[in-house]
Amino acid sequence: MILGKTVPTLGEAAKALGLYSVATVAFSSVLAVPSAFAAPAAEAAGTAAATGSYTPMKPTLGIGMPVEGGVGLQQQFSKLGEYGEWIHDGVLMPIITVITLFVLLLLVIIVVRYNRRANPVASKTSHNTVLEVVWTLVPVLILIGIAVPSIDLIAKQYKPAPKGALTIKVTGNQWFWTYGYPDNGDFEVVSNMLNLPGQPTINNGVREVGSKPWDGPSHLEVDNRMVVPVGEPIRLQITAADVIHSFAVPSLWFKLDAVPGRINEKVLLVEKPGVYYGQCSELCGAKHGYMPIAVEALPRAQYDAWVLTHAGGVIDGQKAAAAPTTAAPAAVATEEASEAPAADATAAATAE
Repeated sequence: MILGKTVPTLGEAAKALGLYSVATVAFSSVLAVPSAFAAPAAEAAGTAAATGSYTPMKPTLGIGMPVEGGVGLQQQFSKLGEYGEWIHDGVLMPIITVITLFVLLLLVIIVVRYNRRANPVASKTSHNTVLEVVWTLVPVLILIGIAVPSIDLIAKQYKPAPKGALTIKVTGNQWFWTYGYPDNGDFEVVSNMLNLPGQPTINNGVREVGSKPWDGPSHLEVDNRMVVPVGEPIRLQITAADVIHSFAVPSLWFKLDAVPGRINEKVLLVEKPGVYYGQCSELCGAKHGYMPIAVEALPRAQYDAWVLTHAGGVIDGQKAAAAPTTAAPAAVATEEASEAPAADATAAATAE
């Protein structure tokens, strides 16, 4: 009897010992998990701290946009724009003004001096060598004077982007723009014009202009702007998905056609932070007038923060962080835990 009672008791003890072993292994696994996850957790915390935040910039009235009663060029915010503005205002317009006034003066002199009443007997002169040489050479010299800075401007506009420049891909669609950022994780931004209050809906699912404090003028503001870093040369690669469009921002002296099946490339450099507006400048269909362009130039730190607000966004020049591998420690702990009850069960059966 005593032996009979002892054997079951030993069996129960073995079972209890087996349960204790399982509990010990499980508890050890639980203790091991935090250490296994410590590095990934710290890494995730660091990533969360580095994740950017972004509030769109409020545009400045009259800057980067048309103004009421405007006649001349918009104020320029790129070196090429300033150079082009100087050629237009400082070279071409003075020359055109002088030529126009000179021709007007000649016409007045001819009308007053050589009319039938003032000069009843017309001159028989057929050639004047000096005059013919002058009116041939002077226009040639004027054209050469205009051509030198003009050709220089064209050459500078199509100078290739420096190595390592940020690349942004612009695609024209009927009737919106998409902006791809291959150097920042290859995410894409879709840009639609905001709807106009009290007028038929232009883009379904898009809010009305004026509903946010950072909205610019109607017909020019969009739901998602093309954000760029300020003060850096940016390689814009421009194409189209359907018909010919044209990417044009007057205040940045930028205009380049978007042609389906072809990539046109040009450098954009914005000198000062701000919001700069443009429009498609190629007749592209029924809603041609409803695909504006909004370029927001931010300091590099703010641009990087904007990039990190997008899924998969990374700072250009850096690789995306690899996903932490945490399954292995848990799998090992699970395997050990499953092996322990099996061994304890075998021992218990032998004892019984």
